[in-house]
Amino acid sequence: MASPRIRPATQDDRARIEEIVEAAYTPWAELIGARPLPMDADYTALIDAGHVFVTGDGPHGVIVLIPEDGALLVENVAVAPDRHGRGLGGALLAFAEDHARALGLPGLRLYTNELMTSNIARYERLGYRETGRQDIGGRYVIHMSKPLG
Repeated sequence: MASPRIRPATQDDRARIEEIVEAAYTPWAELIGARPLPMDADYTALIDAGHVFVTGDGPHGVIVLIPEDGALLVENVAVAPDRHGRGLGGALLAFAEDHARALGLPGLRLYTNELMTSNIARYERLGYRETGRQDIGGRYVIHMSKPLG
């Protein structure tokens, strides 16, 4: 399967981005007993800041990337549930690596709820390593990072 085209999001994509995020995170909200932070993010502001990227037309996947001092933060990556298993999430995370390199950043970082064990395992398979744990208002998150060669 060819890699999907990934492009900066526009405000025309915002409603679809919010649909994707809502659908992708709803099962996790039920598991952890609270809405994951990406479900309530201000996508208008994130798009205006140039932090949101989507998979081509549709779109069917979204990633939010925020440059920081020393790393690119993967704030959110979500794929429409009906598109799971097609490599979109992996393509978005590979795009994040390329984007970090283009910005001259030496690595990526992300955080995820400790109950999202399948996501944690996926990130570990992709080379991310746990760097710490934190209680954020009763939500326990695992911080992970991946250095880029």
